[in-house]
Amino acid sequence: MGRRKKIVEKCERLMDKPEQIRNIAIAAHVDHGKTTLTDNLLAGAGMIADQGEATQLMMDTEEDEQERGITIDAANVSMTHEYEDKDHLINLIDTPGHVDFGGDVTRAMRAVDGALVVVDAVEGAMPQTETVVRQALREGVKPTLFINKVDRLISELQEGPEEMQRRLLNVIDDVNELIRGMTKDMDDVDDWTVSVEEGTVGFGSALYKWGVSMPSMQATGMDFGDIMELERNGDRQELHERTPLSDVILDMVCEHFPDPIEAQPRRIPRVWRGDDESELAEQMRLVDPDGEVVLMVTDIGIDPHAGEISAGRVFSGTLEKGQDLYISGTVGTNRVQSVGIYMGGEREEVERVPAGNIAAVTGLKDAIAGSTVSSAEMTPFESIEHISEPVITKSVEAKNMDDLPKLIETLRQVSKEDPTIQIDINEDTGEHLISGQGELHLEVITQRIERNQGIPVTTGEPIVVFREKVQGATTEVEGISPNRHNRFYITVEPLSDEMVEKLKLGDISMDMPEQERREVLQETGMDKDTSQNVEHIHGTNILIDDTKGIQHLNETMELVIEGLTEALDDGPLAAEPVEGTLIKLHDARLHEDTIHRGPAQVIPAVRQAVHNALIHGHVKLLEPIQNVRIDVPNEHMGAASGEIQGRRGRVDDMYQEGDLMVVEGIAPVDEMIGFSSDIRSATEGRASWNTENAGFRVMADNLQPETIMEIRERKGMKLELPQAVDYF
Repeated sequence: MGRRKKIVEKCERLMDKPEQIRNIAIAAHVDHGKTTLTDNLLAGAGMIADQGEATQLMMDTEEDEQERGITIDAANVSMTHEYEDKDHLINLIDTPGHVDFGGDVTRAMRAVDGALVVVDAVEGAMPQTETVVRQALREGVKPTLFINKVDRLISELQEGPEEMQRRLLNVIDDVNELIRGMTKDMDDVDDWTVSVEEGTVGFGSALYKWGVSMPSMQATGMDFGDIMELERNGDRQELHERTPLSDVILDMVCEHFPDPIEAQPRRIPRVWRGDDESELAEQMRLVDPDGEVVLMVTDIGIDPHAGEISAGRVFSGTLEKGQDLYISGTVGTNRVQSVGIYMGGEREEVERVPAGNIAAVTGLKDAIAGSTVSSAEMTPFESIEHISEPVITKSVEAKNMDDLPKLIETLRQVSKEDPTIQIDINEDTGEHLISGQGELHLEVITQRIERNQGIPVTTGEPIVVFREKVQGATTEVEGISPNRHNRFYITVEPLSDEMVEKLKLGDISMDMPEQERREVLQETGMDKDTSQNVEHIHGTNILIDDTKGIQHLNETMELVIEGLTEALDDGPLAAEPVEGTLIKLHDARLHEDTIHRGPAQVIPAVRQAVHNALIHGHVKLLEPIQNVRIDVPNEHMGAASGEIQGRRGRVDDMYQEGDLMVVEGIAPVDEMIGFSSDIRSATEGRASWNTENAGFRVMADNLQPETIMEIRERKGMKLELPQAVDYF
């Protein structure tokens, strides 16, 4: 135990020296070696025993992660490293690479200042590499690059030095192109591209624990020739001893990633919309340990002994046991039971955690992933924008009725830990619906319910989530209240794709200062008058109040918005959510007596007006689609592209890459269910593939009526469509 105690003491000393702290995330495409690399760093820093090959996967603590061999939950770990005679405290988050768990990556990026992007030398930059780099840069996190699995270029592909260099340079160029594209409009970023000369690129093998970079070659005198010779002779142990990977990476982290003092002044304005003149803003910029406590929660985990643990980044102040802290979006305060830091993968309780660190806190029972926790009331950090929305749903039922209360409790807990999961508990049918990012995502969640909570459940067939969207502009439509005394006049029209995209990313929202919102709307093509009358934004729909001087409208507006929300959550075709619609309220006639314009009158009138207007504007179903990429040997190329085309998909591109053919295309999520077993049998198991959610597109007209009827039947709705929907 002695060694561990020493490490903890060392970490505690370093916590107070922000210039010696680095908060970083490892991010990459699935199976490019992030978790193996993390093990390596831990072993190199003396946190876990150093054994033969690095295959311990210390970070994949859940049973299902070990079985599937992938990381599902982002894992936090801390280590110390001596660089240029100074000890550094490195807080690292290992993130999942699989597309279904992208939400974890986004949240991790909020807590860190640097991202170590890992790319497989053989596969090169992949779609998910692009996604994680984009997530990092959007949060103002600085990237460096590590190219992994270089041993495979030498031993499996038998490449000579020239070929190898060309291949490695291609990877670097691809990553730089991404970085340039993303940072060209950022005023607060100099040049963040990575380069071998500057030492922001490393190469190596996480499995065999050796690595090199330009600075390390100068220090050890090893060049690529020596490495190839040792690798070919199988002297991997000697390679590891002469140029250990952990030193190369940790040196790069200390040298090239910003410390909190350098990073926070740049990051705070990106993630926080509060008053930048305030004292609080100054405390966060200075990483002031004596300021107000500000903690951004990025992850919630469950510890069997301690209960819920909230992990996150402390931007200012010092966390201590017994503090009463406010949590954004909830009333009252929560009391901190304990504070800790991560040591290796385990939580170690300490007295206090000052600004600039990543802390683990118990007692914040109202916090969810994404909460702002603080000692004074403050503007919360911007909500974490998840790039992808839930596209697939399954019903979950408890096998024994006695387990029902426990199941509901567990589902609530699940949605607290993972905001990209949506839980819908239908009181009427007793069905519980879970929606997530893909089949694997839901499979993992339902397995965990059975395994960790011991609740046997049955899950239904996967159901795909659709959207409804209006196709054209309409003339005024009237909605009349049940007592005939209130009337609303409404038009609808579709918003541009660019506008919808900005609404999804939160670049346009009701939380923004009004002036700023108007500017963005006008830049995106809305005319000046309309942009000044935005009354409400619901999802990707905007309500405009175009009325002039109507009595009593102010006090009725809240009910109008409620009616609108109801109408948009359950569209007229199949009660699926409506997206991308601009709704204008042009006129209203209201009864002067409050009693006759209550909720029972206004809500149905608005709902009816919105639905009728949508129908006049030819509302249609949109279905979610995925980008599909299949890597496959030549002889199976036809079978692979046939798999996409046979699923109402289209093939956009085919090209040779190395000795494989790459087939790229898109296909509807609905048709991709069961894809994995079909593609395996079609290509004798020799294809590897990737899918990525690519938003929604209008479904073909001939499929619309049938699909609408299927959904209505499933939801127990009337099977006759409203009269006016005769345009299919």
